[in-house]
Amino acid sequence: MTDHSTHARDPALSRKALDRLALHMQELRQDVLARESELSDMLEGVHPGHRASARNLVQYLALRRHDVRALQLRLARVGLSSLGRAESHVLITLDRILAMLALARGSEPPKLSPPPVGFRQGERILAGNARRLLGVPAHRGVRIMVTLPTDAAEDPAFARDLIGAGMSCARINCARDDAAAWNAMAENVRAAENALGRECRILVDLGGPKLRTGAVAGGAKRLLLAPGDRFEIVHDDGVPARDGSRPRIACAAAEVFRCARPDEPIWFDDGRVGGVIEDRTDDRLLVRVTNAKKDGSKLRPERGINLPETSLTLPALTQKDLHDLAHVVPWADSIELSFVQHASDVHAMHDALRAHDAADVGVVLKIEKRSAFDNLPLLLLAAMQRRTFGVMIARGDLAVEAGFERMAEVQEEILWIAEAAHVPTIWATEVLDKLAKEGRLSRAEVTDAAMSARAEAVMLNKGPFVIDAIGTLDDILGRMREHQSKKRSLLRALHVSHSLWS
Repeated sequence: MTDHSTHARDPALSRKALDRLALHMQELRQDVLARESELSDMLEGVHPGHRASARNLVQYLALRRHDVRALQLRLARVGLSSLGRAESHVLITLDRILAMLALARGSEPPKLSPPPVGFRQGERILAGNARRLLGVPAHRGVRIMVTLPTDAAEDPAFARDLIGAGMSCARINCARDDAAAWNAMAENVRAAENALGRECRILVDLGGPKLRTGAVAGGAKRLLLAPGDRFEIVHDDGVPARDGSRPRIACAAAEVFRCARPDEPIWFDDGRVGGVIEDRTDDRLLVRVTNAKKDGSKLRPERGINLPETSLTLPALTQKDLHDLAHVVPWADSIELSFVQHASDVHAMHDALRAHDAADVGVVLKIEKRSAFDNLPLLLLAAMQRRTFGVMIARGDLAVEAGFERMAEVQEEILWIAEAAHVPTIWATEVLDKLAKEGRLSRAEVTDAAMSARAEAVMLNKGPFVIDAIGTLDDILGRMREHQSKKRSLLRALHVSHSLWS
């Protein structure tokens, strides 16, 4: 016999508990709207097509100012939404919870102002923004982007092979090759589009400021550095002179020497070597190695330098970028902005595109600096002044900048915030890298590729086995589409569940 008094005995469902829960939800909603009103001037500056998305973004960030974990448990106990999927439609989620609580308490649902975004509307807005930036998605729902090698300029068949395998976005890196090669790549992609009857967007990655190692003193090919070693970085465009017994390597970027301070960390070659700055002058840094292999790690010329705690004053757009922009704007669908840190960098990119009368060219913000992650809400609101834009999670540099142990957390937060703003995301750096470069697949790479299915596009780097990588990624993304949409698990029928009744 069913015990109909069970609910009455549950403290979570008592009138007093429901009253407290409703009051908590009302206070939370009021705070969200109050925080939004404080930013009304900033919201007025966004493109009209992004106004609702900007409001939803601000409302989401206002909600996330609070630690709502205890509230989530209380809501779940009474069978209501625990706010875990509120990203794309914040206010209506709060309103529906308040309405259900009112019904449970036997009172009339409150009359509330209409939310900027409805439940299904948020997903539709994001899907539309993604189509505008990245093109129509394939059957798998997520686009595959490939960084083009030099071969793509020299061999027209190569672009056809990539698009035929499943590439829907081609990425041209202006840090490599030259304008003639970029133009040839673009021509080959457009010709392959026409031949195959498939759309392929072209995204151009501007090089941005180069913080890289230069030549090694004495003309050596590399430094071998172990934990505890000390070496010098010197400001030099050529081969630095030997000076004493310490190893030396050059760096041509004057900003490194002007901005870096003692006790700040410094990393090289995507985190393979790390150290702390012990001393500095206007043209020299003394570095003590803290992270390297015990038997020594090799540091070679042309390796990236990361200064995660240094306040660098470099503009995101260099003179070379502005020069390159003139070559690529006639055929590029979107431009990737490297080294973005502040809203002023986004405004500078918008100004540069206006100068070329490129209103239809999209902008992709590469989130690769810790400062970019810290300023992400301001960067998105600045980017919303333009109709077409997106975000790339550049996980290589970002892992070094934020710390490898924080990378999983950081990439999750970027996905959540971008979804709240209805901004398409590109999941980048080392996806199926071993497969693309060496022809072999690791278990860790499969798991990483499966996680990437929550983005609107996934980027593969070039490699001799990139066609195989496209096919494998296509299969993984297609499978994951049946199980997950952003943070929401999709409960399709499980084949294994039939075993009990077979």
